[in-house]
Amino acid sequence: QVQLVESGGGLVQAGGSLRLSCAASGRTGSSYVMGWFRQAPGKEREFVGGIRWSGGSTWYGADSVKGRFTISRDNAKNTVYLQMNSLKPEDTAIYFCAYDPYGTIWSNWGQGTQVTVSS
Repeated sequence: QVQLVESGGGLVQAGGSLRLSCAASGRTGSSYVMGWFRQAPGKEREFVGGIRWSGGSTWYGADSVKGRFTISRDNAKNTVYLQMNSLKPEDTAIYFCAYDPYGTIWSNWGQGTQVTVSS
């Protein structure tokens, strides 16, 4: 079983930056994928982006984050990061990281971390 723990959320002014971290522990495979999602109040959970652990290729979901958000990983620490720049009030949400062992379905989720962007 894989456990995920996010950190790094908080309150930031519009235009600022935050870096979220998600540390994975437990038995991970060799073809797994890590991803970031977010859920704003009253809205459905939205896919932000993902990274393949083998090779490190990334892809992003919502057009609104492209060019502002960057996903990266630290293999030695088994940690994935979400660097968020030029934050906007509409980025306010709970951010979750997720684990997909084979690149087919998100099977494990972190508890989420709150990001609040003030105008």
